Amino acid sequence: MNLKEICILLSSISFFTYVASYFLSPHMKNEFKRFNLDKLGLLTIILELLGAMGLLIGLKFTPILIISSIGLALLMLSGLIIRIKSKDSIWISFPALFYMCLNAYIFLAAIQ
Repeated sequence: MNLKEICILLSSISFFTYVASYFLSPHMKNEFKRFNLDKLGLLTIILELLGAMGLLIGLKFTPILIISSIGLALLMLSGLIIRIKSKDSIWISFPALFYMCLNAYIFLAAIQ
């Protein structure tokens, strides 16, 4: 297993976990309410689920990997911008930054 495949598995498992926690933990829904984005919560979760599935499918089909990884990177960039505007600490904002960078790496590795 190479570094790109490890990153794909890490990212997809993380997003599957986040999707599950949205439905199992009130904290996740409360975060969307805190940002006045509660109407976009479910859409965000659906996009994360599609992205996580796309990463796994992308192990066999590179075009799907490219679309999924850039989509997740942009989604995390949006999350990071929202956290910065909300004046969240770097510690709280770090996961969005990390997953943005991770998926940007996957994207760059996939297009080479």
